[in-house]
Amino acid sequence: MSADLQSKAPGLQSKWDFDALDPATVKRLDLLEVEGVPLLSKDAQNWDSLWGFQARPDDVLISTYPKAGTTWMQEIVDMLQHEGDLQKCARAPIYQRIPFIEYFRHYPIASGLQLAETMPSPRTLKTHLPVQLLPPSFWEQKCKIIYVARNIKDNAVSYFHFHRMDHFLPEPGEWNQFLENFIAGKVAWGSWFDHVRGWWEAKDRHPILYLLYEDMKENPSREIQKVAKFLGLELPELVLNKIVQHTDFKCMKANPMANYSTMPPVIMDHGISPFLRKGTVGDWKEHFTVAQSERLDDIYAREMEGSGLTFRTQL
Repeated sequence: MSADLQSKAPGLQSKWDFDALDPATVKRLDLLEVEGVPLLSKDAQNWDSLWGFQARPDDVLISTYPKAGTTWMQEIVDMLQHEGDLQKCARAPIYQRIPFIEYFRHYPIASGLQLAETMPSPRTLKTHLPVQLLPPSFWEQKCKIIYVARNIKDNAVSYFHFHRMDHFLPEPGEWNQFLENFIAGKVAWGSWFDHVRGWWEAKDRHPILYLLYEDMKENPSREIQKVAKFLGLELPELVLNKIVQHTDFKCMKANPMANYSTMPPVIMDHGISPFLRKGTVGDWKEHFTVAQSERLDDIYAREMEGSGLTFRTQL
C-alpha cells in the first residue's frame, strides 16, 4: 500500500469508533418527510446541512434506489479509479472509501458529510436521494453521476431483507405488509416509481450514466466498459478482466471490504440476512404470490406509462 493510502486509512478508521458504540442506544428510526419524501428521521433532522453540501467539479456521484446494486457499482468505480489495484481497493471498507452523503445515524460513527468534507479530491460519493432532493451544488458543478436501476420486484425483495438486518431501518413487518408499504412509497427514500423515473428524465439535462442492474448481470464486461468511458478512464483488457472477476457477486460476498461484515451486528445483523444476499435476477418469484405479481404489473404499467424505461424481471 502506498504511503499516501496508508496516511488516509487511519484517518478514516478513527472516525468509525465502533468500540465506543453503546448497543442500547441503537434503535430503528422513524420516517419523516422532506418535501413529501419519507427519509430516515436522523437524515430529515439534518436536512439543512445535507441540502447545503458543497460538491466539487471532479466529484463522481453514485446514485441508486436502495438495494439496486449500489455497493456493486461502488466497488467497480473504485477499481476503475485505481486501475484494478486490489491492494488499494482494500484500504478501507466500502462505506469509508465512498461516503454515503445522507448518512446521519449515530455518534461515534462519522456522518457521510463528515467523511466527504475531509476527503481530498477527486471524491466518489454515494446517495439514495431522489433526483429532486439532490443538493443543488451537484447540478451547479456539473458532477458526473452514475445511476443504477433494478427491476421493481427484485428490488422490493432485496429491500425487505435489508430492513430485516439493518437495525437503523424501520421494522419491516411481514412480507405482505412491507410490499404494500413499498408499492405506496411509504419506505425510506420514497417511491421506487418516482425515483427511477425522475433520474431517467434527468439524464437528458445532466451528465448522468443510467445503467440497469439486469444488464450488469447479463454482461458485466460491457457495462464496466460503459462506466470507464463515461469517467474518461483507459481500461486495458487485463484490468477489465481483473475488475470483472473481483466484482463478481461471490467474490464481493466474501470480501470484508465490500460485504459490510465489518459493521457490528448491533447495526447490521448478518445472522438474520447477509448484506450481500443473492445478487440474482428473478429471486422475486420465491416471495411474490401470483396475485401480488399481477397486481404490481398493473400498477407498474400505469405508473411507468410513457417513460420509455423497460426492465427485465428474469434473464
